[in-house]
Amino acid sequence: MTANASAGLPATTKSTPESYTLTLSCADRPGIVHAVSGALAAVEGNITESQQYGSPDTGSFFMRVDFTAPGPYEATRSRIEAVAGEFGMEWELHRSGAPVRTLIMASKDGHCLNDLLFQQRAGNLPIEIPAIVSNHTDLAGLAEFYGVPFHHIPVSADTKQAAEDQLRALMAELDIELVVLARYMQILSNELCEELSGRAINIHHSFLPSFKGARPYHQAHTRGVKLIGATAHYVTADLDEGPIIEQEVIRADHSRTAARLAALGAGVEGRTLVKAVQWHAEHRVLLDGRRTIVFN
Repeated sequence: MTANASAGLPATTKSTPESYTLTLSCADRPGIVHAVSGALAAVEGNITESQQYGSPDTGSFFMRVDFTAPGPYEATRSRIEAVAGEFGMEWELHRSGAPVRTLIMASKDGHCLNDLLFQQRAGNLPIEIPAIVSNHTDLAGLAEFYGVPFHHIPVSADTKQAAEDQLRALMAELDIELVVLARYMQILSNELCEELSGRAINIHHSFLPSFKGARPYHQAHTRGVKLIGATAHYVTADLDEGPIIEQEVIRADHSRTAARLAALGAGVEGRTLVKAVQWHAEHRVLLDGRRTIVFN
C-alpha cells in the first residue's frame, strides 16, 4: 500500500514516458541549446542522445535530440513550439520509431528494390512500404514475393503528365511521406520534383571519372577505372545534382570485366541507398541549402 493510499488520499500514477526525436535548424546565436534543454526539462524530458552543428558557411545551426517525456504529445509539442518561435526555428517533432510511409519506384533492375524490401522485412529500416510503382512489369513478381501491392504506371512522352497525376493520386491515397527511386529510369518533371522536395531519394552510379548515360559500367571498364561507387541524394529539378546523403566507393582493377563491375556496382548501390533511406527515416538528415547535415 502506498503512503498516499494509507493516509486516505488518492494514489498518484505517472504515465509511461514516450520517446521522441526533435530536429531543428535556425540562424546560429547564443542560447539555443540552453533554451531547447530548458523546454525539455519543463516537460520532464530526459535527453538520451543529442547532436548539433553550427555551419560556418551559412551561419545556420542544426540540432537533433532523442528524448523521453512522460506527458502528452500535445504538451511536449506546445513547450517546444514556444522556443521555436523565439528563435525562428524550422523544426519537427516525431515519435521515435514510427515507420515512415514509403513508396518505392523502380523500372527493370531489382537489386536496390530487393535490398530495401529485405532490410525492411528484417526490421532494419523504420519504414512501411504500402506500394511499389514501376513503369514496367518486370518486378511484379518480386513485389508479390514480399507481399507489397504493385502498381504498373507506364510512361511515355505523350502520357508523362497523366502518369504523374496518377502517381500523385496514389501518394495522396496512401498518405506517402517518402518516395525512393530505386533505379527508376524515368526523369520526373520539374513540378513533381518541387512537390517532393526533401522527401524523395534517388540512387545513381558515381565514378571517378564520371560516366553518364547508357551502360556506365561498360564505359568505366573501357577507361580502366580504379574506383566505382554510388551516390544517394535528394531529388531536385537539376538531374542528379540534389543534396547528397551518402556515397560509397570500392576498388576495381584491370582484371574486372564489365559484367563484374556491374555486379559489384549493384551491391554498392543497394547498400548506399539503404543507408540513405535509414538515416532519412530516423530523421538524421537536415538540409543546409544544397548540402546535407547527417547526424549518423
